[in-house]
Amino acid sequence: MSLLCRMLAIIGPAMFAGVMLAIGVIFGNYWKSLPPEQFLAWFAHNGGYIQKAIPPVVLPALIGLVSMIWIDRADPVNRLLWTGTAICIAAVIFLTIGWFVPANTGFSSRSLPLDQVSGKLDTWLRLHNIRIALAVAASALGVWACNR
Repeated sequence: MSLLCRMLAIIGPAMFAGVMLAIGVIFGNYWKSLPPEQFLAWFAHNGGYIQKAIPPVVLPALIGLVSMIWIDRADPVNRLLWTGTAICIAAVIFLTIGWFVPANTGFSSRSLPLDQVSGKLDTWLRLHNIRIALAVAASALGVWACNR
């Protein structure tokens, strides 16, 4: 059971980073190539698919991380590493719920004025890169904890 939890705690954040990297690189570049009205139309039609890609990678990560914090609770260094991993994932979730969900809703509803779309998308992509970095850091901290 410990091995499964370790795998979930490392692979979950790595999958999360991979999904977000694909969204940022593939879709981000495509979105930037579209005129604002076409981007908003695309997002209104397809944005829900992006949101559906997140839960299948977040849930295993959370299960693994909570389990590893519990399993390694007697090892202060590993407990700290797993807690750091959990903080990284929590920051990603906080950014997602606090900023990306409202931004995506604004894109999907086409409520954003066209002259603000490019700037909002640039901010979206910059913050998205932070989410990717946090997920990579979470996975790396998990690998470190497993290899001590």
